[in-house]
Amino acid sequence: MEKSYKKVAVGGTFDKFHYGHKRLIDISFEIGQYVVIGVTSNEFGGVKGRIEPCNVRMSNLRKLLEKKHQNYEIKQLDDPFGITTTDETIDAIVVSEETEPTAFKINKIRKEKGMEPLDIVTIGMVLADDGKPISSTRIRKGEIDKMGTIIRVTK
Repeated sequence: MEKSYKKVAVGGTFDKFHYGHKRLIDISFEIGQYVVIGVTSNEFGGVKGRIEPCNVRMSNLRKLLEKKHQNYEIKQLDDPFGITTTDETIDAIVVSEETEPTAFKINKIRKEKGMEPLDIVTIGMVLADDGKPISSTRIRKGEIDKMGTIIRVTK
């Protein structure tokens, strides 16, 4: 498949790395020659509750990727935008439906700075067996596993 973009950005907390995260990353590599992966810092990501430390999440991601890919870098995200509002070489961003509004904000900022807008590639949420989205929060609560299999039924 022809890579559509030279440089693609994707970001997230990537805590309890699950099937939804894998899909986000896989699509980024499918469409981009080079992928910049932003991982939320402890301070920024910590708003979600008890998450693994940033260096652990970055290291886990690196271990997953090093077997398949060389054309990427992993950066710490201290805000919702990372380098997407300053790096003119990025030409696309891969987001979930949940984070799509952030991509629109990024393009607004880029436009105000006289930069080209990013192409926004939005992927649907990956659903667990119960039809609700797979999320790190649900995994932490013990409702589902990383593939979306139900462990404990919730009301």
